[in-house]
Amino acid sequence: MDVFKKALELHEKLEGKIETTLKMDITTAEELSLVYSPGVAQPCIEIAQNPESVYDYTIKKNTVAVISDGSAVLGLGNIGPQAAIPVMEGKAMLFKKFAQLNAFPICLDTQDVDEIVETVTRIAPVFGGINLEDISAPRCFEIEDRLQNLGIPVFHDDQHGTAIVVLAGLINAAKVVGKNIFDLKVVINGAGAAGGAICRLLKCIGDAETQVCTAVKEIIICDSQGIVHKDRPGLSVEKMQMLKYTNETETQGTLRDALKGADVFIGVSVDNLLTRDDIRLMAPDPIIFALANPVPEIMPEEAYKGGAAVVATGRSDMPNQVNNVLGFPGIFKGALQAKATKITFAMKLAAAYAIADCIENPTPNHIIPSSLDMSVPLKVAEAVRKAVNEK
Repeated sequence: MDVFKKALELHEKLEGKIETTLKMDITTAEELSLVYSPGVAQPCIEIAQNPESVYDYTIKKNTVAVISDGSAVLGLGNIGPQAAIPVMEGKAMLFKKFAQLNAFPICLDTQDVDEIVETVTRIAPVFGGINLEDISAPRCFEIEDRLQNLGIPVFHDDQHGTAIVVLAGLINAAKVVGKNIFDLKVVINGAGAAGGAICRLLKCIGDAETQVCTAVKEIIICDSQGIVHKDRPGLSVEKMQMLKYTNETETQGTLRDALKGADVFIGVSVDNLLTRDDIRLMAPDPIIFALANPVPEIMPEEAYKGGAAVVATGRSDMPNQVNNVLGFPGIFKGALQAKATKITFAMKLAAAYAIADCIENPTPNHIIPSSLDMSVPLKVAEAVRKAVNEK
């Protein structure tokens, strides 16, 4: 039986993967009077008089909303809010498993930016953080940006979670091949949400609070039409923004042209894009992050035959899995513990370094911790908390 059939049977058996539970039982009239009327009135009064005490008396302190409109679910595309529920339930499970945070899936029956922003704003009071998930570009950029003043962390994991784990892996991959990360020429294929966020993080295009910098020397970003350059007609606003920190040499041409002499390829695009001959165009000991799922841009065996020194994918059945679960549970845990109002650039960098530091002696097949390593979220949370407190 294959994994898809097993998964379908499991979901039918469980009838959903999460549920609410009670932190105490209610067996006496006194207990009922404490958790509900009349006793519950007192924490309400306290919160009304001191709004910050909501973190002391309610679930807000450790609860995250997982928000999606179903427009870009995994590799399935725009399948709608109901079909997105299993993924968002899974995300909620990961929050609980790896960070002991409560999370609840909220799938919205709208793909209108204004309606999504208004809805999230209206429901925000009960949550300590907002995880935006599987919302298509370019709407995801505007939605995240417009929600930054809620007073709680708002984080689009498809963008920043991917970028953080990619940077962590790249830090260690550079050590393995003996290259200085500051000298790397990087080619990114995929100019959507993840590709743009990876660009910004690798070039340290952040906010005024950025303290640590790991800026690679050069980035060229490509899409389905080839290299993104300033003279190419029809570029979106988002791709024009990317040109502020990519393709400084004004290179034009195809993905193959971009790969010539490159140290790193990062794919967040489509399957079976590259061959071993494409890898041979790159600099000696190239680093390959082929992250398309479920089939990467190039299979590791093929990449190694082309001369790759380190290969990472998004798959759990292969070494060096780039998995967002290494990032978002600890990032939110640290942010909520510090009562951060935003996820800052400094917090993202701190998370990336914390993940990288979990590998004491990186090797070609071990540049990223296991997704099941329970120590990683704790270390990420601590690093993020420090980044908040040290700003």
